[in-house]
Amino acid sequence: MQWILKIIGGIILFTAFAFALGWVTMWLWNELVPGLFNGPTIRYWEAVGLMVLGRLLVGGFKGGGRCKCGHSGSGRGGYWKQRWEQKMENMSPEEREKFISGMQKCSWWEKKEC
Repeated sequence: MQWILKIIGGIILFTAFAFALGWVTMWLWNELVPGLFNGPTIRYWEAVGLMVLGRLLVGGFKGGGRCKCGHSGSGRGGYWKQRWEQKMENMSPEEREKFISGMQKCSWWEKKEC
């Protein structure tokens, strides 16, 4: 029973997010384009259509696929993760420890002096 409520809640949240994203797109367009470029104002469904068109032009609807260079775009075991692991393998234990301690010391969430 719990998983059914989670699925329904997820569908409701996704729908609310999609409507909010369309509204924000419409609002931004109507605030910026007519004043800057003397363009037309748009309605909600036109804003949603612009979002879909933009997504198609920029990258399609493939999820985490491959980029044009052939590397994995996202997800586990991607190109960047493999590069990171290869770089760490090529370091000596002392270099690895020094690098990791330096990264921990200069983290963006903790303001420490480097």
